[in-house]
Amino acid sequence: MNDRRNKINRRGAALLVVLFVVMAITILSLGFLSRSDVELACGGNMILRTQMDYFAESGLEHAKGLILNPQDVDSEYWTGAMGQQLVAGGDDYYDVNVVKLGDECNYQIVCEAYREKNGEKIGRSRLEAELRLDPCIVYWAGTSTTISQRITINGDVYCNGNPSGNGYVVGDVFATGSITATNITGQKNEAVTETPVNWPGLVINDFSSNYYINSVSYSVGVIGPDISNVTLGLSEGNPAGIYYCNDPNNPVSLGGNVTINGTLVVDGDLTISGINNVIDAEKNFPALLVSGEVIVEDGATLVVKGLAQIGQRIAVDAGAQNMDIYGGLFIANGGIEGSSSSSISINITAAPAIASIQTWTASGTARRWSPAAGAFFRSIRRN
Repeated sequence: MNDRRNKINRRGAALLVVLFVVMAITILSLGFLSRSDVELACGGNMILRTQMDYFAESGLEHAKGLILNPQDVDSEYWTGAMGQQLVAGGDDYYDVNVVKLGDECNYQIVCEAYREKNGEKIGRSRLEAELRLDPCIVYWAGTSTTISQRITINGDVYCNGNPSGNGYVVGDVFATGSITATNITGQKNEAVTETPVNWPGLVINDFSSNYYINSVSYSVGVIGPDISNVTLGLSEGNPAGIYYCNDPNNPVSLGGNVTINGTLVVDGDLTISGINNVIDAEKNFPALLVSGEVIVEDGATLVVKGLAQIGQRIAVDAGAQNMDIYGGLFIANGGIEGSSSSSISINITAAPAIASIQTWTASGTARRWSPAAGAFFRSIRRN
């Protein structure tokens, strides 16, 4: 009887041992499975984060491309957008916000990338960056020029020759010759063999009678040589507000209190006399196109908002007052002369978003130009 009980007890103990072993193996297996699930989830999260990081960088590049090409947006510059996608119909999105920083050549860009699942944003990545347009030419002189103390240039300068003088340049200077100009905050680049940006290349004949937007032709407004006390603007038949003047016997004159919301095209010389002369370009078009020279007479003021392309020099009389160019000033054969002996204040400020242009040929082919040759990110921060 005792032997039989001992056998039963041994069998029960063995069963308990087996059960404990099975339980231990089960617990270990569940632990391994749980750990594997955690590692898989961590790997998935890492992949998702990496994808969102790259997606956010794509948003920064998207903003960079549109800032360098403001012709592609309806506003002055691209301020950003919500819910952007690289692949339509997917679950990945990015939001972009763009703000100018102080001047027209620096922008702050914030991009948040995320994956949307069941109406919830997961896997976010947020990048903040500062974009600098560089080089961005605001003043182009086709010959050696003196930047007098009356001139302040906010942006980069190119001179096909030797720039001199003690005016203020808040930017870099590029010259084919030597640079003796002082008061330059940026770098001096001498003996350059290539221009930082191309010449705008606008031609008077393209705006003398008609012009194109896409393949649609519009008539320019033809005006007389003496312009004063008038406001000229856009119309249904002239949506860019282009006004052309040509008098072979007399220079065209802005006699004061002239506002042109569009483009003034002068085949010959242009004289500025009187005050309150303002030219404000329509988007993608230049503000001022003159084949000859521009003479700023005693007591005169001029404000140009957009691109000004001048064939010859700008001559400033001793009693001239103020000239402000907000966009870009490009002079093919000369610079600004006479400003050192006058009381005038000349401010030339880079505004590539409004100085960039897009014109069309009769066939509807677009021609683009921008004073900004490139851009770089000064800093990129992850939040």
